[in-house]
Amino acid sequence: MDEHGLKIQQAAAAAGTSPAELCERISGLFRQALSQAGVSYTDFIRTSEPRHQRAVRHFWGVLGHAGGSYEGWYCTPEESFLPESQLAERTDSQGRPCKVSLESGHQVHWTKEENYMFRLSAFRDPLQNWLRDNPRAICPDPFHQCVLRWLDEDLPDLSVSRERSRLHWGVPVPGDPSQTIYVWVDALVNYLSVLGYPEGHGAWWPAVHHVVGKDILKFHALYWPALLLAAGLEPPERILVHSHWTVRGQKMSKSLGNVVEPGVCVGQYGVDGFRYFLLRQGVPERDCDYYDEKVVKLVNSELADALGGLLNRSTAPSINPSNTYPRFSEACFPKVLDCREAKGTGRACAEDYELVAAMASLPAQVDGYFQGFQIYKALECIAQCVRQTNGFFQRHRPWKLDRRDAGEQLWLDTILHVTLECLRVFGTLLQPVVPHMADKLLSRLAVGPGERGLSGLAFLARYDGKPCPFEGRQLGPDTGILFHRLGKSETVKKRKQEAQVPDKQLL
Repeated sequence: MDEHGLKIQQAAAAAGTSPAELCERISGLFRQALSQAGVSYTDFIRTSEPRHQRAVRHFWGVLGHAGGSYEGWYCTPEESFLPESQLAERTDSQGRPCKVSLESGHQVHWTKEENYMFRLSAFRDPLQNWLRDNPRAICPDPFHQCVLRWLDEDLPDLSVSRERSRLHWGVPVPGDPSQTIYVWVDALVNYLSVLGYPEGHGAWWPAVHHVVGKDILKFHALYWPALLLAAGLEPPERILVHSHWTVRGQKMSKSLGNVVEPGVCVGQYGVDGFRYFLLRQGVPERDCDYYDEKVVKLVNSELADALGGLLNRSTAPSINPSNTYPRFSEACFPKVLDCREAKGTGRACAEDYELVAAMASLPAQVDGYFQGFQIYKALECIAQCVRQTNGFFQRHRPWKLDRRDAGEQLWLDTILHVTLECLRVFGTLLQPVVPHMADKLLSRLAVGPGERGLSGLAFLARYDGKPCPFEGRQLGPDTGILFHRLGKSETVKKRKQEAQVPDKQLL
């Protein structure tokens, strides 16, 4: 939690409370939001904590800086001085001309102060070398290229303190009570203080990944690496950058009344439904648009119908009366080296072998996309394989097979075995995205807690002549529909309006 700064100080004054009390309340809302969304964490650190402030004071002590006068256009919401190139002319609410930030639209004010300065320009070459030697240091690539362009422009010295008479809500400069450490220097050190800086950070640093919004890229990709180099530390291993959500093509704004409330969405779509939509539709390198109808259509189609329907049909008592993980028959589904060889004595066709090939490569494909911060592509691959599996099940119509015929029974069991194997892989791969639903799916298939890891995830072992530990196993209890279909968008809108949310939580 980045809790210091002038905007927090001003917000607290406007609310008739102290900055500390305001931050205590807001941090509680963030904890609540994380809990609602099923997001786990190993630590929750606030910049107002003593352990962090100790780290900030030490970091300040090893930085090189000098005093000087600084003046320019200051944007309080962004806590940053902005050059003329990042400003636009507008009129304020009274019709008077004013300057605003091009990025955020917030008004800026001319400010002149006596501050400590950091020679950012001295780190142009080291930063360029770092980025060119590490082409994946900033992902996705468009943001990497953006930072390289910034480094070709002027790099003015950075003001790293503020007059304490104007900003008292922050960490005082050691040895100079008239100054407060610049809020971004304070906040960025949080990445070190959470690791036990200055003593215990070495176990992790610099093998860390930061996940940041595109609007604060400059602070993380220019200022932070330069400050680290000045302090004798390496830049982080990777900076993963995401874009924003718009609502029906417009930026979220309280004045427009189009702010999306995550707490309401979780209540309406379920934790898994809302998580799935955001991760399936969220493309890091560009802004993505949100509206209720899109959520309903996507989640119903891919979770309720395609995945949930497949599980229900393949485990139904009429199809699988023994409620077991059926056996696979090599005679019905013999191994071939090429899909074009899919003929002969077996019952499987060329499309079935294409499914097996797609499923066999899916875990590595998904892992690669996750590692590359392209979660939406991973989910796209999974959704495609779910569609292929539904096609396989529908194509062979197991409900039409005659159980009294031994050959038909073998083929029925094989169809179900392949389908359940696909479902097991889907459930395993979807655990980070839809944890509750994935657990329900895997429990229905009787996949134990120690059998749900990505490492060693083997699909259709019997096809390769290896034993399958699930074959013949009794399935888990039927706990009902995997994911309930969402209502129509009109119902969604009505229930959202009726929902009681204690505090505004911006998405």
